[in-house]
Amino acid sequence: MAKYRKLGRTASQRKALIRNQVTALLNNGKIVTTEAKAKEIRKVAEGLIAMAVKEKDNFEEVTVTAKVARKDKDGKRVKEVVDGKKVTVYDEVEKTIKKDLPSRLHARREMLKVLYPVVEVETGKKRSAKKVDLVEKLFTEIAPKYENRNGGYTRIVKIGLRKGDAAMEVLLELV
Repeated sequence: MAKYRKLGRTASQRKALIRNQVTALLNNGKIVTTEAKAKEIRKVAEGLIAMAVKEKDNFEEVTVTAKVARKDKDGKRVKEVVDGKKVTVYDEVEKTIKKDLPSRLHARREMLKVLYPVVEVETGKKRSAKKVDLVEKLFTEIAPKYENRNGGYTRIVKIGLRKGDAAMEVLLELV
């Protein structure tokens, strides 16, 4: 007996489909798909969420000194003439950053192996694209929601048969 559904695709197509669907599920909170696909997607998504719940507090706050370019009122870098050359002026700034401990770093990299990069495009006067850090979203938004829950992070709700091929359609959502 097989350990997974083949979904009528080659291995690379199946892997890409599952990665795409899991990324969409974690980004949007719910997706509509067929029942067989939903059951496969659920396995991967719940594994990622469980990993995020386990490692969500596994970091340390570190204060670092960073060099930051000084900027004028227009947001452009301030340049100074030194020995006949224009040189950018830098200020030293103290910043507090989160430093992942080794197990959280490993979890982050395992998540990045599965999740595709997401870019949200806002329509308005200026079309601006903004990268969404799904791994950070998993650690900061999704994991705290499920920290007191032992598994069962997703729900499958049957919608009905699809018109074209009568495949059972379901709504896969985060609980």
